[in-house]
Amino acid sequence: ILLEKLTKVFHARQKKVVALENIDLSVKEGEFLCIVGPSGCGKTTLLRILAGLEKQTRGKVIMRSKNPEKPLTSMVFQGDSIFPWMTVVENVAYSLRIRGFPSDKRREIAGQYLRLMGLDGFANAFPHQLSGGMKQRINVARAFVSDPEILLMDEPFGALDEQNRLILQQELLKIWEGSGKTSLFITHSIDEALILGDRIMVMTAHPGKVKAIVPIDIPRPRDIMSLRSSSNFGALFKEIWQLLQEEVLKAKSKELKM
Repeated sequence: ILLEKLTKVFHARQKKVVALENIDLSVKEGEFLCIVGPSGCGKTTLLRILAGLEKQTRGKVIMRSKNPEKPLTSMVFQGDSIFPWMTVVENVAYSLRIRGFPSDKRREIAGQYLRLMGLDGFANAFPHQLSGGMKQRINVARAFVSDPEILLMDEPFGALDEQNRLILQQELLKIWEGSGKTSLFITHSIDEALILGDRIMVMTAHPGKVKAIVPIDIPRPRDIMSLRSSSNFGALFKEIWQLLQEEVLKAKSKELKM
């Protein structure tokens, strides 16, 4: 992924709102990039542009595909985006159905990811029978099943309790390390960004710009519990928070002036 001077301007009620301004970014194949920044800095807008759901106002977006037969991107949204009238396995296999895979092949591929996400015992259940954490596992499994070249995740674990977050972070690490997919992951949690990312991009308060990109020099595979107790983890947390704190305070100040 290569972004050059990416800018997004929204117009509403004769007012111009600059959501993103002059974003320069390159993401290598197979890299896991985490994005942190204060609320309203354009993180979600950035992912929506990469997903093709929004169009930039200015600047370049270059996304190179190695296999045109695969979807270029798949996005995991913040909230619950599964179909309530479909079973778990039908939800997970939905993209394969759209692409014309036969039913037995759909179930086979979906079943692999249901097992990885600990959902194989609930394949024929409906979403209303599941907890919030289990529903979000469906969203993550569905994104991987479509086998995109680039995985986009917008705070997929933000609404979960701490226990479910830890479980899903570890499961996501396991699946991602097996697939090596290029991934962009938005989070408000510095802990989560350090656990998952190869690099962390810190964004400024509105309008969103790149303030810093910090490499996370922690070897893989990663174990969450041992990682969080390491001295390196604490030093990196402090570095990211010092970068982020100023922008959070700026965002709060702007909110009070409105």
